[in-house]
Amino acid sequence: MGTGYRPAMTTSDALLQGGPRDGTEFASEGAGLIELEIDGKVHRYIPTMRRLDDKAVYTYDGEVDPTGAQDGVENARDRSASPTAADREPPD
Repeated sequence: MGTGYRPAMTTSDALLQGGPRDGTEFASEGAGLIELEIDGKVHRYIPTMRRLDDKAVYTYDGEVDPTGAQDGVENARDRSASPTAADREPPD
């Protein structure tokens, strides 16, 4: 057998659950947070205590805009989260 370049074997020890990459296996290296940029949005997966097929499970935590919060998304004066919300003035 000849000698030559042999790529390092990576072993997938975790799997993504939910979201756009549901079922994807990967080498987690013990990461506390996985962030993937897909179509201009950052999708987050967080580790759980669950194991599936002897792999750590990272569950989908949602997507965020990498530019941060956007102005005008919510107007505090239009909120009606509780029956008493109408009785209070939001902070300016």
